[in-house]
Amino acid sequence: MVRLTGASQPVNTRERHLRRIPTVIDCHVHLWDPASGFPWIRPGSVHHRAFRIDDLGASRPDATVTGAILVEASRGDAGETLALRAWRMSRPDLVAGYVGNLHVHGDGGPRRFRALLRDLGDSRPNGMRLGGASWADTPEAAHVLVPELAAAGLVLELNLGSGALWAAAEAATRHPGLTVVVDHLGNPPNLRTDPGEWYRDLERAASVPNVVVKISGLLTQQHGVPPERTAGLVRHVVGALGPDRCLIGSDWPICLSRGSRADSLELSCRGLDRLSDDERERALHTNAVRVYGLRG
Repeated sequence: MVRLTGASQPVNTRERHLRRIPTVIDCHVHLWDPASGFPWIRPGSVHHRAFRIDDLGASRPDATVTGAILVEASRGDAGETLALRAWRMSRPDLVAGYVGNLHVHGDGGPRRFRALLRDLGDSRPNGMRLGGASWADTPEAAHVLVPELAAAGLVLELNLGSGALWAAAEAATRHPGLTVVVDHLGNPPNLRTDPGEWYRDLERAASVPNVVVKISGLLTQQHGVPPERTAGLVRHVVGALGPDRCLIGSDWPICLSRGSRADSLELSCRGLDRLSDDERERALHTNAVRVYGLRG
């Protein structure tokens, strides 16, 4: 359990990393039903089942985790945006905001995308995501919508197999009014190998103030790496960008192939151990409110 505890009380590992923090916003969770699409989900895997809003509630480690950001899961059609919106509206106690898939709205062009945002009003997405092997592999039709995100005050989120931090820095430089969130620390290689150019790309991203990095995906991404070494990777990111440009996410239910949502959050939080209580609170809660424009 992740419980708020006083400093004088004995705590286990997870409690030590989250204690004295009043609330945590988990900035990366998914919901899906393979019957509705999601062709990437392999039959027979732990992910090949419906994960619904009640499952999200049941996965919550404890009362310190008070909200989550729903992130699209590549269903493959524009209807996923409306499904995310419906979950957000039906369970505001669990869902603080949502991030849609920019790819599936590209073919409609800027005018139709602006109309969608206008029609959704206060229930519009908090951001939109681009994913692919690299920036070059994401559709040009979706790139055309990036200025619309900047104009609307929505986040651009990137999940790229390589070069995500560099691509984020380039997009953020071209659009200084746009906040660019990089998922999963920019997907560095497993630390059993040399991260190579990832460190260079991190320095480039750190030089652009409107790039934010999400500390997420570590349980699967860094499988087999000693937890303290993974924590060192997180400390490096936090040191490069500063605690005000970092978010925390579990990547549930993707993480279930390696552990629970609580296990994933614990690993993400290990590298925050050298922050002050105020800095840790910003990384775990306040930054999410600011970056995604949440209601508090």
